[in-house]
Amino acid sequence: MADTDTASTPPNQLRTFLCVIDESPELSRALRYACKRAKHVNGRVALVYVIQPIEYQHWIGVGDLMQEEAREHAEVLLSDAADKVQLCTGTMPIVFIREGNTTDELIKLVTTEKDISLLVLGAATGKEGPGPLVSYFIEKAAGKMRVPITVVPGNLSDEDIDAIT
Repeated sequence: MADTDTASTPPNQLRTFLCVIDESPELSRALRYACKRAKHVNGRVALVYVIQPIEYQHWIGVGDLMQEEAREHAEVLLSDAADKVQLCTGTMPIVFIREGNTTDELIKLVTTEKDISLLVLGAATGKEGPGPLVSYFIEKAAGKMRVPITVVPGNLSDEDIDAIT
């Protein structure tokens, strides 16, 4: 398939809503939004968890063990999120695990996976701001993305999300 700069979805392809999995409270809002939108347009949900690089390299065995534990943790979080997607949409999501810097890996994933049609992020509600991913993608990377970014406020109720999807 040829590269394009548009986020339009050909009629024979499903819209895919990518949701970043982490342990933030606002994840539930972003995940619900992605599920409800996917169900509404007969699309699908994709989940991504990015494992941060292990910087402790003094003993290779310890670094390897830490990396293995990080991957197991990612799999548990993704499994839990996949179960929620299954319950909400009736379909299993596409699951990605990446290793590296989160923002770099998200940009690479959206660039290489042409089926992804929207990046869904949840915004934190605290004094610290919307969160590092939302801040980065809105302030620095939005113009570089080939897909739209939807930021879901972390204070929306289930009813609010259902009403707008």
